[in-house]
Amino acid sequence: MYRRIATLLALVLGTLGAGGALHADEGDHELAREALRQGQVLPLRQVLDKVEREYQGQVLKIEFERDDGRYVYEIRLLQKDGRMAKLKVDAVDGRVLKIKRKGDH
Repeated sequence: MYRRIATLLALVLGTLGAGGALHADEGDHELAREALRQGQVLPLRQVLDKVEREYQGQVLKIEFERDDGRYVYEIRLLQKDGRMAKLKVDAVDGRVLKIKRKGDH
């Protein structure tokens, strides 16, 4: 079990690079890997590059799931102004579908 967790962590951190903390569910990882293998989604690194560039922040958490029949990445981002943002990103084309920030209504 510990080896599986360590392997998952190594794969995720390898995808992201060496900077920053991250949480990913093991089921999310398997689902994402299979969808990527089948060419159904963009690579996580490509999505993160776009999100980090456009929203200026550090990724803290990533979840991958099917939401209403669509693959999405849910990304928590600590922005430079100190606010936390939760982005729902279409995993197929990298489009940000929804943004929710702490303190926004």
